[in-house]
Amino acid sequence: MTQPAQLGRYDVVSEIGRGAMGVVYRAVDPMLERTVAIKTINMALDPGEMEHYEKRFTIEARAAGGLNHPNIVIIYDIGRSGDLAYMAMEFLEGRELKELIAANELTPDRTLEIVALVADGLAYAHAHDVVHRDVKPANIMILKDGRVKITDFGIARMRTADVRTQTGVVLGSPRYLSPEQVLGKRCDERADTFSLGVILYEMITGQAPFNGIDVNSLMFQIVNFTPPPPSAINPALPAMLDLIIAKALAKNADDRYADITEFAADLRACRQQGSAATQPANTAAVPRMTADPAAPIADTLPASRADDRSTATVPDSLPARGLAKDFDSLAATMRLAVQTGAITNTDAFAATFGVSRHAIDAMIVGAETEPEPAPLPASQVMAWSSKDRRIFISAVAAATVAGAFIIFI
Repeated sequence: MTQPAQLGRYDVVSEIGRGAMGVVYRAVDPMLERTVAIKTINMALDPGEMEHYEKRFTIEARAAGGLNHPNIVIIYDIGRSGDLAYMAMEFLEGRELKELIAANELTPDRTLEIVALVADGLAYAHAHDVVHRDVKPANIMILKDGRVKITDFGIARMRTADVRTQTGVVLGSPRYLSPEQVLGKRCDERADTFSLGVILYEMITGQAPFNGIDVNSLMFQIVNFTPPPPSAINPALPAMLDLIIAKALAKNADDRYADITEFAADLRACRQQGSAATQPANTAAVPRMTADPAAPIADTLPASRADDRSTATVPDSLPARGLAKDFDSLAATMRLAVQTGAITNTDAFAATFGVSRHAIDAMIVGAETEPEPAPLPASQVMAWSSKDRRIFISAVAAATVAGAFIIFI
């Protein structure tokens, strides 16, 4: 599609990116002299498809446009220019969270800070009856000044919206879906909590909690699989973080945080304790979860069989317990052979074990001339006490009586 020179009153400067719904441009608002990002969809395409996209476009504008929070992208304007519907929003200079995760640039401390800020933004949206339903790293921007912004409310659900997403239709990025979304159930704000918990797990461990060789196996894991606690992957992480993530990732929405503000509060408490490790979360020593097509069952055990699951992600740190050299060496073998008289043919023994005849002869001579062990000094010989003597005499007497009784009976 040819880049338009102008959209409404906005002067288009350049293309930023393309998505399923259309193109995003960088533009300038001449009236306010500020740079904006303009999201567009082409209304001249297939009418059936465009009706669906236009509804999503309208939902996003209404959802995000009614929200004014430091951690949510600001929507300035919405309009129509020819065949293009457009939405002017805050221009964000920064990077998507997914890039920072892939580049291994986040410490656990910074991770907790980012996720708590995202939770703040989502809490504000939830308080205004808006559920995002597509929380994922690609929809979280980290600005150059460190601020965090949630973007793309394209499949958000509003309780007062005229257009609602049909129950049973799965929308969102599969890896970050909640179990109720996978099962096609109606979801509420606790679905956003689950998705944010998945992101936190990925950020803090360097690997996704749910994975699969295809979408079906991935969705099966989301519904049935309980991932190992983060501290099993990175032992430097605190146990408190294990509990926080376990609550956020509860399969049953009733078992999760009732309010995402509680999630944010726990994250900040964990951070204030200073117990999170300072090294990058995604270290080279931490392996990523990869699906093994040869063993799909091992990756998809249900939560009820969590105890049967292999702990392959935990390194085996137990040292090998070998025999001491006094018991496991060629010299010990030769010594045993000499003491038991097993060496009847010295040449054959030397050929079998690859030793010299001289070494065998020396071992034999040493065994024959080995001095008897010296008796212990009198000072080291333990003397019997009078009590010991009485016990011994009583035991002998009892044994004698018992023996006589058996004989005469």
